[in-house]
Amino acid sequence: MAFAQLTYRESLRDIETCMRALRNKLYHMGIRGKISRSTLADANEKRDWRIYADFAQILILEAKKLYFNEPFSIDIDETVYALDSTTIDLCLSLFPWAKSRKKKGAIKMHTLLNLRGSIPEFIRITEAKVHDVNILDELIPEPGSFYVMDRAYIGFERLYLLNQCGAFFVVRAKRNLVFSRNSSKQPTSQTVYYAIKQLFLLVLKHQCYILKSFVV
Repeated sequence: MAFAQLTYRESLRDIETCMRALRNKLYHMGIRGKISRSTLADANEKRDWRIYADFAQILILEAKKLYFNEPFSIDIDETVYALDSTTIDLCLSLFPWAKSRKKKGAIKMHTLLNLRGSIPEFIRITEAKVHDVNILDELIPEPGSFYVMDRAYIGFERLYLLNQCGAFFVVRAKRNLVFSRNSSKQPTSQTVYYAIKQLFLLVLKHQCYILKSFVV
């Protein structure tokens, strides 16, 4: 499975074809017998998934060290995360447990991405019916870090918990959001890019005050 991930194989047949093409080199990988799809499927089913989960955490820690000094698009030293989800369509005849609608099957993958190096630090696979905002209950907020999310994650009790943990967030507002503006600031730069960057940092640094200004 590690070979399949590193070489971007897309199916058991793809793995089988690729490894059979390198038959003379399989001995050095510890593979003595014939490669077949059924053997790969049985091995994949019997392997404990927690082995790969623990190994992934080790790789994530190593990757974070490598990208620690990676230049970022904005002048900020803290960690910035992007949280979002994607829906993966499945065939109901093969995955009857993944029923999303009457005639459609799907699952939803929620991902927390470290933008400094594009490193996934949290992945949760749920039923497609699970709303995105519920994933905030499973995150352990990192004090001083910033979380950038879509409007689907607007839940004021959960966002307030992020604030209490010392984390910051940026969320797109819903159209029916009722709020009041406490103050505004004119751009001080001649370039649009710098003005946008300053506005972004202003929102991040004073997120807790913006949160308190909402009238719901």
